[in-house]
Amino acid sequence: MLVIRKSLFTGVMNEMDLPISQEQLNEFESDNNSRLVQDIFPNLNSEQREFLMTGSTSAEWEDLFGGEDE
Repeated sequence: MLVIRKSLFTGVMNEMDLPISQEQLNEFESDNNSRLVQDIFPNLNSEQREFLMTGSTSAEWEDLFGGEDE
């Protein structure tokens, strides 16, 4: 599923094709959601979950905050 999010850090619209269902996305975006993102999307890696939560990509994150060894 192609997901489009606005980055909380830069305001840039980013998109990512994620192996998720509409039902999972609906649950995550629900005002009644009390589950953790890793429980709703157990098959996603940390970069994909970060994108869902903040709209930032790994490249954008690295540009803004540097790499691991910086």
